[in-house]
Amino acid sequence: MIELIGFDGDDTLWHSEGYYQWAGKAFESILGEYVDLANARLHDRLLATERRNLKLFGYGAKGMTLSMIESAIEITESRISASDLHRIVEIGKQVLAHPVELLPGIRAAVEAVAAHHRVVLITKGDLFHQEQKVASSGLADLFQRIEIVSEKDDRAYRRVLGEFDVTPQRFAMVGNSLRSDIAPVVQLGGWGVYMPYHVTWAHETDTDFVDHASRVVQVDAPDRIAQALEELQARAAA
Repeated sequence: MIELIGFDGDDTLWHSEGYYQWAGKAFESILGEYVDLANARLHDRLLATERRNLKLFGYGAKGMTLSMIESAIEITESRISASDLHRIVEIGKQVLAHPVELLPGIRAAVEAVAAHHRVVLITKGDLFHQEQKVASSGLADLFQRIEIVSEKDDRAYRRVLGEFDVTPQRFAMVGNSLRSDIAPVVQLGGWGVYMPYHVTWAHETDTDFVDHASRVVQVDAPDRIAQALEELQARAAA
């Protein structure tokens, strides 16, 4: 029997990736004043820098901004001006200051799940920024616990489950990322409700996880989450 339900934050409860996509386009606009974007492989080089820096900077807007600055200096061979570096810093600040906009119907969806299960919010990223988003979301009261982690891997999930004294077989995770939300939980023996967002950061699509439809249900909207969990509950009891 599934007892505990985890919810992801970014792009599961509230919109997030669209602001990062905007930041990427703004970054390209600045770098386009220095290099030929068609030949610079700007997107690939920035993504490579971000991945390289994850262990140092972690996830989120601050790490993105530092990686943008590093990439800008490298790609322009140090020709970028101080004023344009400042423009990049401002891009990061705007991402940090973006309003928290909930996905339509998500509060009702979480309330429906919380009526029958213990629920926990498990989100990754910069601690200060994620705390700010949780507070602004108006959803904090629905969760028994809020976990902000530096990485969503088996160790992080095992720690959270241990604190709730729940085995992986009695846990289901709701999220938009197969790589971070679904794969680690299923590989531990848990369950997943996969709700894809319309746009996903390339790093989060980098996974060899294949859902064989035995432990994961895919939904297209928040109002389908409770039903998906009922289906998983039936599978768990079988």
